Amino acid sequence: MTRAARGLSLAMVGIVVLLATLAAGLVIGLLMRRRDGRLRAVRPRAGAGTAASGGTAPGTSERAGGVTGEEIGAELGERATLVQFSTAFCQPCRATRRILDEVAAMVPGVRHVEIDAENRLDLVRRYGVMRTPTVLILDGSGNVVKRASGQPRKVDVIAALGAAVAADGGSDGRR
Repeated sequence: MTRAARGLSLAMVGIVVLLATLAAGLVIGLLMRRRDGRLRAVRPRAGAGTAASGGTAPGTSERAGGVTGEEIGAELGERATLVQFSTAFCQPCRATRRILDEVAAMVPGVRHVEIDAENRLDLVRRYGVMRTPTVLILDGSGNVVKRASGQPRKVDVIAALGAAVAADGGSDGRR
């Protein structure tokens, strides 16, 4: 094989690798964009709220997956609670805060609680918060029923809140 043919062959391999990398990046980007801000159902985990050693982890609830007002440092809503994990440098957190405040003001018995992720690493670990904003929707009993990573749309929050209130069966749930 001549030197020119070898050089052309290496260039073709480089182009193929470049195109494959670009295609993979495009697919990953589209998947992330599709998932960003989407509220999705949370499946209850067996043994949630307990430490691996079998005991209750400090600061967690005895109930499986339940959140208490003391744990998050604010009173829970009677019907539902919108919990937002934020950081100081997070630009989408500001818009998310506005959306959640508006929704909480629209629906009686719903509260919005914002948690500084940098100061509450225990809750960040417990709820698997990988980025901010992360939104958890709790029913009246403090169970996480929906979650979103990224800025959710207002209409999606309202729909998820309706499902959370309906799933709770209208129980009082006061704290």
